[in-house]
Amino acid sequence: MSESRKRREALLYHAKPTPGKISVVPTKKYATQHDLSLAYSPGVAEPCLEIAKDKNNVYKYTSKSNLVAVISNGTAVLGLGDIGPEASKPVMEGKGVLFKIFADIDVFDIEVDVTDVDKFVETVKAIAPTFGGINLEDIKAPEAFEIERRLKEELDIPVMHDDQHGTAIISAAALINALEINGKNIAEVQIVVNGAGAAAISCTRLYLALGAKRENVVMCDSKGVIRKDRDNLTSQKEEFASDKNVSSLEEAMHNADVFIGLSKGNVVTPEMLLSMAKNPIVFAMANPEPEISYDLAVKTREDIIMATGRSDHPNQVNNVLGFPFIFRGALDVRATKINEAMKLAAVKALADLAKKSVPEQVNIVYDEISLSFGKDYIIPKPFDPRLIYEIPPAIAKAAMDSGVAKEPIEDWEKYREELMDRSGTGTKEIRLLHNRAKKDPKKIVFAEADHLDVLKAAQRVFEEKIGFPILLGRKELILELKEELGFDDEVPILDPKTDEEEEKRNRYAEVFWKSRQRKGVTLFEAKKMMRERNYFAAMMVNSGEADALITGYSRPYPSVVRPILELIEKDKGVTRVAAANLMLTKQGPMFLSDTTINVNPTAKDLAKITQLTSALAKMFGMKPNIAMLGFSNFGSTKSESSVKIREAISYIHRNHPSVIVDGELQADFALNPELLAKEFPFSKLNGKKVNVLIFPNLDAANITYKLMKQINEIESIGPILLGMSKPVHIIQLGASVDEMVNMAALAVVDAQNRAVIKKA
Repeated sequence: MSESRKRREALLYHAKPTPGKISVVPTKKYATQHDLSLAYSPGVAEPCLEIAKDKNNVYKYTSKSNLVAVISNGTAVLGLGDIGPEASKPVMEGKGVLFKIFADIDVFDIEVDVTDVDKFVETVKAIAPTFGGINLEDIKAPEAFEIERRLKEELDIPVMHDDQHGTAIISAAALINALEINGKNIAEVQIVVNGAGAAAISCTRLYLALGAKRENVVMCDSKGVIRKDRDNLTSQKEEFASDKNVSSLEEAMHNADVFIGLSKGNVVTPEMLLSMAKNPIVFAMANPEPEISYDLAVKTREDIIMATGRSDHPNQVNNVLGFPFIFRGALDVRATKINEAMKLAAVKALADLAKKSVPEQVNIVYDEISLSFGKDYIIPKPFDPRLIYEIPPAIAKAAMDSGVAKEPIEDWEKYREELMDRSGTGTKEIRLLHNRAKKDPKKIVFAEADHLDVLKAAQRVFEEKIGFPILLGRKELILELKEELGFDDEVPILDPKTDEEEEKRNRYAEVFWKSRQRKGVTLFEAKKMMRERNYFAAMMVNSGEADALITGYSRPYPSVVRPILELIEKDKGVTRVAAANLMLTKQGPMFLSDTTINVNPTAKDLAKITQLTSALAKMFGMKPNIAMLGFSNFGSTKSESSVKIREAISYIHRNHPSVIVDGELQADFALNPELLAKEFPFSKLNGKKVNVLIFPNLDAANITYKLMKQINEIESIGPILLGMSKPVHIIQLGASVDEMVNMAALAVVDAQNRAVIKKA
């Protein structure tokens, strides 16, 4: 992607459709005058009076318990420096987004036009009653140290400067594990720290708390080794001044066991790496360019354990592994501070999590056969779903044990369940899907690329490295639209109607005719069909000249699905295809079937649709828990619809007992575990969270998923064709660019899976 294109896209993202990235959303009913009289005057007086009697009631009656302030003065914005409070606001909003999507914590970002330490502290103290915690961000050193120290002493809510402690906690967990793998003792290793800012100082302090020896640490800044004989050192630099007879980074690296980089890119050479001790540990965490590139480092030394701050290499030291979950645990026990015990608990919990068996969902996302503890996996992955219910409990327990928790947790199992519920957000599934697609991009035919939105989607797919687009349509128009979009990358453009594609048309027609000649198709008709883009695109996939197909933007679904069903064979053992939609709900991802194909499926059809949708859920790394929906519960009526559902359930229970499915069930019982357990304790779905819904007919399924999309603004991926032998997917008429990009990512993952099955 060109720099100008990146700039335009970034500015548009932050400006449209509403400026900024976060908003305030009411959490209570407000539809009637009665609701409003409770929300404000006169009803609001009652909680005010209760809080006046006891300030602790503010946690009971307001959002304080789940509200964090992200506060900055913009004096040290990552990669940008001192740009001021207004210019830092997009970054602080972004931090708020991460808090919300990873740990369900609400955030107000506050940019303060103050650089004086006393005034900054005074300002934060004055607004602190609003919040349950304070996250300090992008404040330059040395002021950052004093600001955090004073606020921690003078406030009774958790305060953390993430630039210092986030990197320290994550890198410390990685260091513990790397040392264990190499059989080295933290008390004995020689450590070189390049950088002397807030993060470097905090990292080194934490390593000392874990057992590193001060005399074994050499810290460097832009002037070289920080020595005791240097003048004008800050108090923080004096703390780590060395009396060793070394002056430069190059000299310090000789025989060092560990290198910690928090400086700038490309300052470490291969020669420096070669001078390090046996089995070196190198954390090159400068962004966007590490102190030495990952590829160069591992090429230089086979015995190295390497980590960076980047997501495109193993062992990413990413602060998002820490701050959302640390604050989550602190808020949930109403901790008065984030202390050393809590930081160390985070370190241990992260280190321990990397040693546990990795869920298949994580392997799928990162396109790994089996991630396991070792040189290339010393720290959990950011998309690991276990983080939300493994890290906060460790923080909460440490807060309780160290005496800073005001509301101790008693039922830990219940707490873990609550944390799992908090993680139910669909945006995570989209990130997981895209991330997995990027591991092995495939060739995708966009059959309607002469439509602006389709071309926009293809451009995003190409630039985000999700796949390699093949554009079908009128070539002149596509080139005009590409120029308009600034899509200047070279990608194949094919127009099935032109003489240029005659050879392909004839070749495809011959193959198609031979497969359909006894079903009324003549060679002439086959050649005519191949001038149509959907027939042509489907044959590209059939012939292996493309891996997947996306179509349907400009035409009604039935007219698009017909050529697909004529040209693409069904999967082995499949007699009837179906379609499902993945709905990304607040309760987590949920599959709905059949949303577009089968008008009134029989009991046998429902059983097959259930099996196909179950396989789809597994492709996403989910364990399917399936409810067959109806207007009655477990035989309470004898209608034709209810009877066929019961027959389908009976068939699956007899022939596929490992499939977790039950019904018929009304939707509220299926989605309300307490209600289900109370009324139907015998159900196979008891104690399980339903994530697949099978509907008795197309009316019910199609209406439901479209209502969910429009009324609740739920994102959807689909309809996803099930039962086809090739990755062909038909989007809805007029689908959005985001929907097409998501479907393209799914098509790539579908193609990846089929390639693996074929090899096996």
